[in-house]
Amino acid sequence: MSIIDSLVKTNNTKIIMLVLDGLGGLPNDFNGKTELEQAVTPHLDNIAKEGVLGQVIPVQTGVTPGSGPAHLALFGYDPLNVDIGRGILEAYGVGMQVREKDVAIRGNFCTVDKNGIVTDRRAGRITDEMAKPLVKLLAEIKIDGLSIDIRHVNQYRFAMVLRGDGLSANLDDTDPQEIGVRTFDPKPNSESAKHTADLIKKWIVEARQVLGGYENANMVTLRGYSHNPGLKSFGERYQLSAGCVAVYPMYRGIARLVGMETIEFDGVSPVDQFSTGKRVINSNDYDFLFVHVKQTDSYGEDGNYDKKVNAIEEVDKAISTLMQANPDVLVVTGDHSTPSRMQAHSWHPVPFLLWAPETVRQDQANQFGETECLSGGLGTMHAKDIMSMILAHSGRLKKYGA
Repeated sequence: MSIIDSLVKTNNTKIIMLVLDGLGGLPNDFNGKTELEQAVTPHLDNIAKEGVLGQVIPVQTGVTPGSGPAHLALFGYDPLNVDIGRGILEAYGVGMQVREKDVAIRGNFCTVDKNGIVTDRRAGRITDEMAKPLVKLLAEIKIDGLSIDIRHVNQYRFAMVLRGDGLSANLDDTDPQEIGVRTFDPKPNSESAKHTADLIKKWIVEARQVLGGYENANMVTLRGYSHNPGLKSFGERYQLSAGCVAVYPMYRGIARLVGMETIEFDGVSPVDQFSTGKRVINSNDYDFLFVHVKQTDSYGEDGNYDKKVNAIEEVDKAISTLMQANPDVLVVTGDHSTPSRMQAHSWHPVPFLLWAPETVRQDQANQFGETECLSGGLGTMHAKDIMSMILAHSGRLKKYGA
């Protein structure tokens, strides 16, 4: 138990954590501004003026984080001490159960040529309508010694949960992370993982035969093998009733993994999400709300500077709705940086905004952007320390010591 866990107390304050996935960027060669700085964000800028800024290191200086460890850090779990794979996040995101000895896996449909060379790692981003029947075909595969639960996630992605005796998650991914090469075998990284690797190889052979006649999704890759890490729940640690508003299954999975409730809603836009957030906070259903926006990361990975700017502007236009929930503390940040010029996650610190009108010590910021955050009053902090900052400003921490 951390020192923060031991100091937690309860009250009636309300907290909102708004995560714009991949928010951080790098200056554009044309105008010298990041996507966040280029975006017209009068509402976020006003919130920044009333609050205080800083920047966050997701995992460790110079380390590029995946989405799983980056979000765990935001929730106050040390990502260097928690081994979590993408598989369990995808599985939890679509409502699958992963027990202690199960192995969860994230799967992708991909495209290979007649020689088995990968030509498209995402099978042309096939639609849900195309992918769901293929998942049903994969679900018919039977391997002695394995019980397999497999479900569609989104587009080309699916999740698998393996159950059986002596299973290990200590295997290498089969996804080569590039085109022009063959998929890898599920290489075991320990003697105890050889049995699992052999079973998965048999399944892949069957999957290749089942999918071989399809034009795009004619092969699979597997990654993120993981057991359930058995984390102490967010609610237990912080005495908070926590809810999650997220569109993408993986982020609902992260929330479920730490014990948050996921909130169903119609629509996919920031307006839809923020309206839902306003409703559940004002109804006193939750006193902590995690709201996740994905588009900023997606456009960063696509290398589309202008669309990432537009995605940030859409959040700004809608955020007044979220503010109508009247939170005592609002945090706006990202899980990591995804500069469009890099088209990938990066190690750069992430912009951070804290709004807590009763307790905040304001700085001189006039705009929410990387340059202002660099000189903000909060300085540079590690993501795993954000929750202690939030709890302090919401009056939910007792004094330490006499």
